[in-house]
Amino acid sequence: MDGQAPVAGEAAVSEPGGSRAELSARLNWLRAGVLGANDGVVSTAGIVTGVAGASGSRTALVVAGVAGLLAGAMSMAAGEYVSVSTQRDTEQAALAKERRELAEDPEGELDELTDFFRGAGLDDALAREVAVALTERDALAAHAHTELGIDPKVLTSPWQAAFASAAAFTLGALVPLLAVLLPPESWRLGVTVLAVLLALTASGWVSARLGGAGVVRAVLRNVAGGMLAMAVTYSGGVLLDQVTGT
Repeated sequence: MDGQAPVAGEAAVSEPGGSRAELSARLNWLRAGVLGANDGVVSTAGIVTGVAGASGSRTALVVAGVAGLLAGAMSMAAGEYVSVSTQRDTEQAALAKERRELAEDPEGELDELTDFFRGAGLDDALAREVAVALTERDALAAHAHTELGIDPKVLTSPWQAAFASAAAFTLGALVPLLAVLLPPESWRLGVTVLAVLLALTASGWVSARLGGAGVVRAVLRNVAGGMLAMAVTYSGGVLLDQVTGT
């Protein structure tokens, strides 16, 4: 056999680990984007329908809608930045610990990796062979994949996560904001409800497909929540208008 051929079991262990980490990262980004857009749709729809129920003023709708969009986008960005920064700090600390252990006790770490593959079902000789091959290729990556479930090359950037979250929220928020501003006053509520209904149906479908859940249930749950939010805020706006007499 050619000396350059991969060790038996090596590709099956190392490459799927990397691909799983990358796939997981992509799915997390997609889910975060869908959820951010969904939040933008629901929260902004609630704001503009509440204001529409209390006032027919286009200026009030613009001010409330834009303020809600900006506040929501910044809140999402800040929350995502803090969350991802904490996760990244934890991952970097774990990787630093692995580097230190590899430097201080390489043989012990090799034995630990061998034990992992033995526990995964490989016989003693093959487990040792795979552990040695992976250690020679990239010891840190091998231990990070097996022990930590992370890829040292695929650490999420807090700034990218913050920007993506803010952008997703903004795109979602534009749906009800434009729907309530562009049509004539008599059509505002109907057009907004229809636009939000379509947007929530789409986001519910995408989130269900990404999560492997039932599409119909996810869509109905998503739509019901958004419609309830608009109904409550619109009713609150109407009631406030009656109470204050504005």
